Amino acid sequence: MTENAESFMIAFLPEDLQSATVEIVSYFTDSFGNSSRIDYGTGHETNFAAWLYCLALLGLIKEEDYQAAVARVFVKYLELMRKLQLVYCLEPAGSHGVWGLDDYHFLPFIFGSAQLIDHKYMKPKSIHNDDILENFSTEYLYLSCIAFVKKVKKGVFAEHSPMLDDISGVPNWNKVNSGMLKMYKAEVLDKVPIMQHFLFGWLIKW
Repeated sequence: MTENAESFMIAFLPEDLQSATVEIVSYFTDSFGNSSRIDYGTGHETNFAAWLYCLALLGLIKEEDYQAAVARVFVKYLELMRKLQLVYCLEPAGSHGVWGLDDYHFLPFIFGSAQLIDHKYMKPKSIHNDDILENFSTEYLYLSCIAFVKKVKKGVFAEHSPMLDDISGVPNWNKVNSGMLKMYKAEVLDKVPIMQHFLFGWLIKW
């Protein structure tokens, strides 16, 4: 994949934008974990978001495509990464362990809580209802994240995922979402161990 990444990009970039390849290839190839450490974490996930963001800056993803960029493209990426995590037992990169949201991901919790804002029946505490998880985890991103955590971690939910358990006590999804955005900035974008590996160029400037 890494060897062919440049030709992947050139294949869908219009001729006048092909100079962007040098920058977006790095974000793309860094999205799938570290090949020498065999680990994966929120920094790699952020690179995939940066890749999508660059496509938006280049005008290839338009505002009317934003929902599909998450619901189709990002979700496919998430499914692939979950498969790789399970098959290759990837190490969580710089994980906070049980004090993180998830050993590997952060963004689907932001997107997923946004998807549930103003939902008539689904509340943050609904994650504790196994029937809801079983019936709606393919439809709602946040519920799919919770279902995956429960699949890979055994035992009492409040013990292996105390932060997610605490968040389930928040009264509405608006508050969950705004809290998640603040937390992402503080715990991912403002953290030197994560961002020291992040590259900047003419699309995403320092």
